[in-house]
Amino acid sequence: MASDASTSTWKGFCGNSGFWEPSLLNSTHPDLSPCFQETVLSWVPLLFLWLVAPFYLWYMWKHDRGRIPVSRLHRAKTVLGGLLIILFLAEVGFALAQIIMPNRQIAGVYLLTPTLTALTMILAFAIIQIQRIKGVETSWVLFMFWLLVATCGIVEFISRIYSILHTDRVNFDLFHFVTFYIYYALVLAQLVCSSMVDRMPYSSTDENPCPEASVSFLSRQTFWWFSSMVLKGYKKSLTADDLWSLMERDKAATVMPRFLKAWKKEKLRSDLSVHSPTPKQKKMGNQVPVQKLDEDGDTPHKNEVKFSGPNLQNGKGADHSATEAESTTRSYKASLFKAIVRTFGRVFLVGCFLKLLHDILLFVSPELLRGLIKYTADKDVYPWEGYMYACLLLASTVLQSFLLHQYFHICMLTGMHMRTALIGALYRKALILSNSARKDATTGEIVNLMSVDAQRLMDLCTFVNTLWSSPFQILVALFFLWRTLGPSVLAGYGAMALLIPLNAYVAVKIRSIQARQMKEKDARLKLMNEVLNGIRVLKLYAWEMSFRDKVMEIRNREVRLLRMSSYLQATMTFLWTSAPFIVALLSFAVYVLVDEENVLDAEKVFVSISLFNILKFPFSMLPSMISRTMVGHVSLKRIENFLMKDELDSENVERSVGDHALHIHDGDFAWSKDGNLILKNINVDIQPGSLVAVVGQVGCGKSSLLSALLGEMEKTGGAVNVNGSVAYVPQQAWIQNATLRGNVLFGAPMQETEYQRVIERCALAPDLEILPAGDLTEIGEKGINLSGGQKQRVSLARAVYNNADIYLLDDPLSAVDSHVGKHIFEQVIGPEGLLKRKTRVLVTHGISFLPQVDRIIVVVDGEITEAGSYTELLSRNQAFAEFLRNYSTEADEIEDQAGEDAETKAVEGSPTQREVNPNKISTAMKSHQEEEALKKQISRDQLKKQREQDATKAALAKEGDTLIKKETTETGMTSLRVFLLYIRSLGNLLFLLIFLLFALFNADAVFINVWLSRWSSQEPVNGTSPEEIRDRYLGIYGMLVFLQGILLLFASLLLAAGVLRASRSLYRRLLTNILRAPMMFFDTTPTGRILNRFSKDTYSIDENIPFAVASFLRMFMLVVATFIVITWSTPLFGIVILPVIIAFALLQRFYIATSRQLNRIVSVARSPIYAHFSESIAGATSIRAYNSLERFIEENQSLVDKDQTAYYPNIISNRHFTVCHKEMRYCYCKGITAELSCFVLQEKP
Repeated sequence: MASDASTSTWKGFCGNSGFWEPSLLNSTHPDLSPCFQETVLSWVPLLFLWLVAPFYLWYMWKHDRGRIPVSRLHRAKTVLGGLLIILFLAEVGFALAQIIMPNRQIAGVYLLTPTLTALTMILAFAIIQIQRIKGVETSWVLFMFWLLVATCGIVEFISRIYSILHTDRVNFDLFHFVTFYIYYALVLAQLVCSSMVDRMPYSSTDENPCPEASVSFLSRQTFWWFSSMVLKGYKKSLTADDLWSLMERDKAATVMPRFLKAWKKEKLRSDLSVHSPTPKQKKMGNQVPVQKLDEDGDTPHKNEVKFSGPNLQNGKGADHSATEAESTTRSYKASLFKAIVRTFGRVFLVGCFLKLLHDILLFVSPELLRGLIKYTADKDVYPWEGYMYACLLLASTVLQSFLLHQYFHICMLTGMHMRTALIGALYRKALILSNSARKDATTGEIVNLMSVDAQRLMDLCTFVNTLWSSPFQILVALFFLWRTLGPSVLAGYGAMALLIPLNAYVAVKIRSIQARQMKEKDARLKLMNEVLNGIRVLKLYAWEMSFRDKVMEIRNREVRLLRMSSYLQATMTFLWTSAPFIVALLSFAVYVLVDEENVLDAEKVFVSISLFNILKFPFSMLPSMISRTMVGHVSLKRIENFLMKDELDSENVERSVGDHALHIHDGDFAWSKDGNLILKNINVDIQPGSLVAVVGQVGCGKSSLLSALLGEMEKTGGAVNVNGSVAYVPQQAWIQNATLRGNVLFGAPMQETEYQRVIERCALAPDLEILPAGDLTEIGEKGINLSGGQKQRVSLARAVYNNADIYLLDDPLSAVDSHVGKHIFEQVIGPEGLLKRKTRVLVTHGISFLPQVDRIIVVVDGEITEAGSYTELLSRNQAFAEFLRNYSTEADEIEDQAGEDAETKAVEGSPTQREVNPNKISTAMKSHQEEEALKKQISRDQLKKQREQDATKAALAKEGDTLIKKETTETGMTSLRVFLLYIRSLGNLLFLLIFLLFALFNADAVFINVWLSRWSSQEPVNGTSPEEIRDRYLGIYGMLVFLQGILLLFASLLLAAGVLRASRSLYRRLLTNILRAPMMFFDTTPTGRILNRFSKDTYSIDENIPFAVASFLRMFMLVVATFIVITWSTPLFGIVILPVIIAFALLQRFYIATSRQLNRIVSVARSPIYAHFSESIAGATSIRAYNSLERFIEENQSLVDKDQTAYYPNIISNRHFTVCHKEMRYCYCKGITAELSCFVLQEKP
């Protein structure tokens, strides 16, 4: 009754048509009812636009890119939209006229649907106009809308043609027939227009924008917009200049703030959890405000005050009482994982959803295959069913491909953003590390975090969904296999379940081994960084091979751990790759053995094989991803632990306005919170505009006093106030790899008059005359092409040009000649110098300058013992007088020595002396006598080294202005010599054996399917299979599966051993060649570039290349074996496949030229990041002193953006090739399927 009432309701609304025809599927020409077409098929597109439009309009309102000029495309869209509105208003008018006319009845659907459609067309028309105003060149919303309208209209398009051919012309509705086809033509035209792109907005200023932002929705989804880059890469070798600009979405300046905001929330939550005082602590008064530096180097607002115990920072206690209190208050630890999820989780979830849809569609193909097999076996089905199955199979496969490509694109893009964020966070953290934290984190270790750990987490993003996708696919496959083979499938799955605890145990072992391996990697990079920084000393004493052995000792330990991990991974790969075959063997065996009537026919075998093939991917990827996840977890914790290290406390120095320029009251300072006091009971008052000298014996704490004023030391007591900006000249000059002018300006704007005055006063004018390009001469890394005195003068010029209020000068005259020092003091530092109105604190050993200073501070053993004018201190005859007597004697002896050997004087201030400088060695001496003895011992070595340095400088001057050579990118095909080198490193015989094992493994896998096909083709006798035939096929099938497992096990283990052998051999050759390189190489090659070879590139050889080699061998052998089997069974296939092979070879050659060059550009683009990082760490104190943290952070972001500019096209090139490859494959395979279907249809009676 309810069904009859529903039918009458629909007939009342739709006229004489019912909503659904019961006989639809039992017809030779099935056709949907007019009611269904006018409601569901018409309303679905309308509903989509009305649901999406509010959000889309809000998005356009928030993202105004500027008005687009009126174009032909916009006019065409406007005209077509207007015609559609007029057309449906005419339909509404026609329906109303029908209602008004007497004796005429019209169904309600013919008035409601045109009205809704007219309103929707008005909405679409409005969106077209708003898009132009807001600068939207193309719209995915309208494209999807017109595509839905056109797709749903296909049914009505065919139905109306069929109806005019098979119905009475008297009842023919001419008006609706004509209007529909006009409407459908206009919709197709709108769809074509929506596939095109409008002009760029007026406000666009990018000279080389990435076309992705302005291509059509269809082009973006198929990655077709990248074709122009592929074509350019095929015509010529790509360079960095050929790459498009990075989109705003992908820039570090866009990504970093989001991540830092999430990480700061985690840190704040952790700090509040750790530092919240208990009632007992409140009674003890353990509330001390601690204001900490932001992650980006800025100081928080004054009202952002955090509380902690006296010896707590970041949750680390310094004494037992603090530790005990901490243990009672700790409730939360900052989680880097949560910060990453909070930043990138939403976009990543979209990828997860696409992956879920893809996995669901995976199991549609076996069911469609089941229907197609039934169709070929049943002679009573309608022909249209075969076409339907073939079309649905094609549509399902294409949709799977589309979803999979978008999923990979989203995950790879998320991984790229995550790596950008992590590198930025690591760089920021490294610049504000406390002294105690810096002891545990060397430059090499942090570079390892940037290059290896961040890379691992980025790679993990691509496949981490396998952890839930694989179990999902396995369970769904179990359901469909149960439908096919019944409970017998549980036998196979039961065997698989036994692997789970074994897999868990192996995963835990791998994680433990990987943690130990990363420690060894850190130690290796730490030692390599020290070797590269001290390479002059190593070559001076011929210690290269000795240090090579030290590095190789660590490398061997690392390789041993890597070998253990690789063998465990190879075992896991063997078990899980064999799992589908074991499941199939046990399932088929139990199925045919439990009941004689269970016969394997074509449907059961091919559907089951299809499902077992689906299981191959999750079974093969799951162990690998568990291992990678364990490794990723180790990397995540390593980065998290580094980001949680102590930072310099901004409360060490208060920035306030007062009567004093510098003020310290009862100050106690140490280099770490739990370290010994270096400075005690410090009281300093320095008036603005005064010149104060700090003197004392070597190692008494003079430089530490300046560090305390800069906030570089831990203040354990007292107060420090600084009133004004600060410029700092360190004792060891820090020089950037930039031009001499860039080093002096240090980010400040160029003012020619002031600049020239600073150059003259700092005695740099004569040096500019002899430099190849004057002040535009490039200064090598660490100032390699400047003498010690020149570097010190450049450092002083930088400070002077900075025009700060306060100048902290740490013995700036020690590295210059006496007459130059006198000139600098008179012209710059002294009472009549350029800085005479500035506050100057001068640490010096030059006693001749002391009478001219306003005040002298004498430091003895970390305490200020005297302070006053020169005459006052001299009259007291205490520590200052003793200091004068000692240094007067030393100065006379040095003067005599200089007179006896003029060539020795020429060595002073040279780059060599920076490595073995007697004055700096003296800082570690306990007595003046030891210092003098060492001077005489090494003077001869200095003279020899000086001649070598002079030759180097002469050679550099001849080469021109560029000292640091730009890292070049190889062009053209990868040389065969490179592949042969890797094969020889792996071992020729071992490679041949691995190759043979993989060939036999894949041949066995293909023959298993052939054997099952033969088994299923056996005709049953009386509904059963003869026992002897069943046992023979089952026995051989089991033997083939067992043989396949053995082949895979040996192939995996030998491959693991071979690639590690190659990795160790290549690393040793690399290390030996680097250490044997001449000093010219190290003078012209940044340390970061060399470290990139020993970190990221070594990681690729250790872990990425083995995976690529294994994948290549499996796929190559599988393709060859499949082609051989198909050609052997169907010789005609060999003729058909030949043009396909040629087409694929041409496609690969066309694509590989671009992909190869992009990979090379990426490798080159990463070196500057590490070089800049190493340079920044060396000058972190100066960067902080000049308040230049933000500028250096922006430089780091710029370098990361350049790297991503090369990396992002590399991602797209992979997607572009895969789309082209798969579409060609689908067209070929489905074309053959269509031909076979037509052949079957012709054969059916």
